[in-house]
Amino acid sequence: MILTTGCTFQKSEVNGSGEEGSYVEASDSKEQLISGLNGNTYYETKDGVSVTLTTDKLEYEDGEEVHYTLIVSNETDDSTISGKKFQYTNSENLVAASDNSMPDELPILRTGESYTIEGILIGGEGESATPSLASSSTDVSIRPYVTIKYGQEEATVRCVLNLKLTEVVREFDKEDQKTAKTVSVHDPSIFKDTDGTYYIVGTHITSASSDDLFDWEDRTTDFRASLSDEIIAMIRQWNDDENGEWYGYLWAPDIIYNETMEKYCIYLSANGDNWKSNIVLLTGDSIYGPFEYAGSVVYGGFNADTFSLTDAGEVLGTDTIPERYVTYGVDNKKWGDMYPNCIDPCVFYDEEGNLWMSYGSWSGGIFMLELDEETGLRDYNVSYDTGTHSDAYFGKLIAGGSYVSGEGSYIQHIGDYYYLFISYGNLEAAGGYNVRVFRSKTPDGDYVDELGNTPYYDTYSFNYNSGIGIRLFGGYKWKTMSVGQVAQGHNSALVDDDGKAYIVFHTRTTNGSEGHYVKIHQLFVNKEGWFVAAPYATDGETLREDGYDISEVLGEYEVIVHDLEIDYKSLDYNTPHNITLNEDGTISGYYDGTWSLEEGTPYITLSFNGDTYSGVTVSMNVEGSSVETMTFTALGLESQITVWGSKVVE
Repeated sequence: MILTTGCTFQKSEVNGSGEEGSYVEASDSKEQLISGLNGNTYYETKDGVSVTLTTDKLEYEDGEEVHYTLIVSNETDDSTISGKKFQYTNSENLVAASDNSMPDELPILRTGESYTIEGILIGGEGESATPSLASSSTDVSIRPYVTIKYGQEEATVRCVLNLKLTEVVREFDKEDQKTAKTVSVHDPSIFKDTDGTYYIVGTHITSASSDDLFDWEDRTTDFRASLSDEIIAMIRQWNDDENGEWYGYLWAPDIIYNETMEKYCIYLSANGDNWKSNIVLLTGDSIYGPFEYAGSVVYGGFNADTFSLTDAGEVLGTDTIPERYVTYGVDNKKWGDMYPNCIDPCVFYDEEGNLWMSYGSWSGGIFMLELDEETGLRDYNVSYDTGTHSDAYFGKLIAGGSYVSGEGSYIQHIGDYYYLFISYGNLEAAGGYNVRVFRSKTPDGDYVDELGNTPYYDTYSFNYNSGIGIRLFGGYKWKTMSVGQVAQGHNSALVDDDGKAYIVFHTRTTNGSEGHYVKIHQLFVNKEGWFVAAPYATDGETLREDGYDISEVLGEYEVIVHDLEIDYKSLDYNTPHNITLNEDGTISGYYDGTWSLEEGTPYITLSFNGDTYSGVTVSMNVEGSSVETMTFTALGLESQITVWGSKVVE
């Protein structure tokens, strides 16, 4: 005989005792996994969600009701548990006492709320459900169970909870909102003109200008108008690609002002199929020309038939293509084993006034050539050896090789070092694009990261999430952002007249499209001389050289640890967790550790998560607002993983 009795739903107090209609305030908790069975109670907490399943006792007589209580608590910092149905998977010795005695639906639970379900089972014959696997939209999967003795047999009360968490976006009051005017310029290269105007130029002959690095005006029409049909035809004479718009194969320009020539010089990638690319120089009297064709700096993808159309014979002193360019040639698809795709130029002056160009991409790696200050083209008086990390025509290899990812090199001298920026990964939103940094005392290397790793790759390895090269930031999302920031890359850098340094890059988001826009973050140098990037886009903030008092820095922070191992293919990103920097120098909250300030400086040191992080403190506006808060940005001394902190704004 099966007894039929009802069930009750309760929004209960912390102990789940059953005062109907009251919500629980869940306690703060670290992201952890604690689970266990204690008598007639099973408890588990995972990723900020805690679940308790309890039966009223452990042993029952035949025909006796089994009363159970299920409590689900949302202890996350800023996520909502979506309301949804769940499953029971009881053993075949227990069945529902009535049609409504096993409630199987949760309401929406916001941060700090819990929900209690009470149900009744009875002994009987029935099929136990087969639990389904967590779907791709499941964030937390928990399976609480309690094993009891029913009559003379063992029975189990079990649930399967596949829960979806949704981050809550924190919104600012209308009067505090401040949104930058952004532009879509891929592979942005920045230039500051003599009148103080900032310009960026990018792939497909796109451009924009700004007076403050915050609001940008699209200037693509002006840039494209600066190239006449005659110039376009001259650029195209080496490349085979004639599909689409005329600007579709023109990538990643870089612009400088050549004081010797008294010309604005644009170095432009003319990309062709099968490595048949070159870098051309255009010169003009203003930032938007009109431009004249000065020549090609370097050619790639030549074979025996096209060798004479390049300057390689002049450089090498031969009319016949050297055998190495045939053995590792375009005709047998081996060019990329040894030699670069001649794109992505970065042209800069070193501290002695010498002009250099880094260039290249993936396949054979990134190379460096010295240029002639009088012409802006290759310096034919400089020769290079042919060896493991150099080639008589292409110059000195400074990074990459062996088809390992790495493109968009940019070199900037700041302080005592030349810093080399490279983008690893694929540029798509789900491609794992990210910026790495190395440094050297000399412009042509050798470059190393904080741990002494070089950017050379003599054999293939998959480096998208590797620990080689300092990754300034990866995919991330602050709680004030509606979408995650991913695939940030192909940057340039600027040291402004006031000494402030900036990284300029394009970013994609997790909104489901391949749309991109330009972002600019200020760069700082930590005590050890390594770059750390500001946690938010620049908005006029200034690093205080004398630092801050401890009273201004201590308090509760949201912290993002830019862990390397993220599932970029699934548009994964790192999210913040809350910690407190206490007055006694301890760190509590999601991480435990210690922290300290160096008096009279902006330097901060934090020890947690198995590493010590060295960085700076800086007060800045929270991105998307005029609300100012204290932040820190720091670099792990053992892991060279970067961390960002932003003081919680009430």
